[in-house]
Amino acid sequence: MTQKNQLTSEQRKELLTTLKERFEKHIDRHEWMHWDKIQAKLEAHPEKLWSLHEMEQTGGEPDVLEFDEETDEYVFYDCSTESPSGRRSVCFDHQALNSRKKNKPENSAMAMANDMGIELLTEEQYRVLQKRGTFDVKTSSWVKTPEDIRQRGGALFCDSRYGHVFLYHNGADSYYAARGFRGLLRV
Repeated sequence: MTQKNQLTSEQRKELLTTLKERFEKHIDRHEWMHWDKIQAKLEAHPEKLWSLHEMEQTGGEPDVLEFDEETDEYVFYDCSTESPSGRRSVCFDHQALNSRKKNKPENSAMAMANDMGIELLTEEQYRVLQKRGTFDVKTSSWVKTPEDIRQRGGALFCDSRYGHVFLYHNGADSYYAARGFRGLLRV
């Protein structure tokens, strides 16, 4: 882990406080879990705290939604009401970014997720998120895209409208002020 990917003790304390408060406020998302166990995992993996800090700083409001018994990992999702504000107006990936000749966005969803140490949600994970609340009713979020679609220049995104989750396609090089991406982190 490089120095730039480390939090100060003050930042760690502030982040853990924020995560605990969110955990307690939205206990219905994970009522079978215990914060003390989650915090112990987080403290044992400071690089994960850095990634959660990045999620928080870009407006993701991360919260734990799952526990993977096979891998013994807690799974944090971006739980902001709308697609994280600091991760919008991005095309899908680096290839799409490079293919734009004019009006390039500053970054791509895949590159930002990689830099943050998180994964883009799959369609299935996006649907799991939507079972825990109502998200993206005014925005949309890029999701992992199968390679055969990506090879043809497309990418997938989801949103929630009319009480339903929708999956759509678009050119991977497109970007919109109301489209960002949601990620997850395993700890």
